[in-house]
Amino acid sequence: MTSVPTPIPSRTQYVLDAIKHRILTGRLTPGQALVETELAAQYGVSKTPVREALKTLAGTGLVVMSQYKGVTVRMVDADMAREVYDVRLLLEPEALRRAVRRGASLDAARDALARADAATDTAERSLANREFHRALYLPCGNPLLGRMLDEVRDQAALVSAVAWATDPSWEREAAEHREILRLALDGDADGAASALHSHIASFVRRAFPSDTEPRPEEGHQ
Repeated sequence: MTSVPTPIPSRTQYVLDAIKHRILTGRLTPGQALVETELAAQYGVSKTPVREALKTLAGTGLVVMSQYKGVTVRMVDADMAREVYDVRLLLEPEALRRAVRRGASLDAARDALARADAATDTAERSLANREFHRALYLPCGNPLLGRMLDEVRDQAALVSAVAWATDPSWEREAAEHREILRLALDGDADGAASALHSHIASFVRRAFPSDTEPRPEEGHQ
């Protein structure tokens, strides 16, 4: 059988996945420069798939392309965090409410929660937490709603990575995840949605408190 050369899109996807993983697990930090030649050498590809991968990452809001500074990992500030989490607050609890009312399977959420609990490092925990949230909203019955939330999940993960670097709060969040899933599995759609709303809101308030409100006391929100 004649071997078929790997097409450029596959190489681009490989580079895209690798860079995204490093950003979302904090191995590439906000403001860090992403140099095409260095990345190409690191991943053993030409500059073309690297360039295409960086364009895609810019489209999802994970990197910024500047004529003067080149490509850098997106900086996270309070305004950016609140914008992203505001979208989640508007959409994600409603998606979960609909999923529970439909009687959708939440096995994927249960599995993701178990992987997060068993994680041995921040990278594994971060990826499992992302999958937990996605498993809650994806079976909502409205594919467009799911895609809209997918569009902000990378930026939300970037916010989380930055916040965790200064205040590792995943144990608190894991307890909140367990309560959200318990309510959902009990068929309490409104209770699960309310708990998810509180979970999302308390995280961004805790990690990026506004100048006009006091920092919340430690404890379950």
